[in-house]
Amino acid sequence: MILRDATAALTAALTTQYPEREAEAIATLVFQQLLQLEGLAFRMGAREAVAPEVLAQIPPLQARLLAHEPVQYVLGTAHFAGMDLEVTPATLIPRPETEELVRLIEQEQAHRPGCRVLDVGTGSGCLALALARVLPSAEVLAVDISAEALAVARRNAKVWAPTVAFQQVDILQEIPAGLAPGQLDVLVSNPPYVRESERAEMRENVLAWEPATALFVPDEDPLLFYRRLAEIGALLLAADGVAYLEINEALGAETAALFTAQGFADVRVVEDMFGKPRMVRAARV
Repeated sequence: MILRDATAALTAALTTQYPEREAEAIATLVFQQLLQLEGLAFRMGAREAVAPEVLAQIPPLQARLLAHEPVQYVLGTAHFAGMDLEVTPATLIPRPETEELVRLIEQEQAHRPGCRVLDVGTGSGCLALALARVLPSAEVLAVDISAEALAVARRNAKVWAPTVAFQQVDILQEIPAGLAPGQLDVLVSNPPYVRESERAEMRENVLAWEPATALFVPDEDPLLFYRRLAEIGALLLAADGVAYLEINEALGAETAALFTAQGFADVRVVEDMFGKPRMVRAARV
């Protein structure tokens, strides 16, 4: 079977559970990874025969995809900021929107030599590793409450950014060891922010597979992580340090207000490429 027909066959099978365009994108991603072909090379190989040992891998992968397991977990990798990162159900799948947070920090902090960065809730390590790569002189510490997630992040760091340090920390109860007041230049986090009442709006492949502790917060206190991050930022950031946070688009003003209350200046809600409130940027004075 040639590559074009094999991709079409997997696409057709997946359309029973996914919209056609998404099914095609998933099928393409599967064959790109199995064949280690991307972009133009993949398109140019459309009429090439697919080896039997590659085709033999498709049925079990297809079964997992039809059970709504995210393709990134099925393949074990997710692309983020030029890196192919290991991901498992212990880590969230990095989203393209989060890359905008990396670009914002790079734009504003690239001039600062020896930038000291703390990434809270690192998961797969995507933010910490991306920042270590775009800010090569930075000192980056990444923390997470999950030992399983940290194991994945450390493996990713060995490949993409070996200088990043890691600690297991319950940020709601602790401050990372070794950090003194006023020592940080950048605090970055993509913490849990989806309200429990918003579960009904989410897709099955997210609800069934991605770690709930990294996603959800109680309706009665949806900003608990941001309140704590504002407190930690007020303590640990230097006078010209900046906090950068991904947020719940419905709670931008409320999130910004927490940082204003902690004495931050130039607190701004930043929109993403789709015009949605996606980030809060808050500078110390």
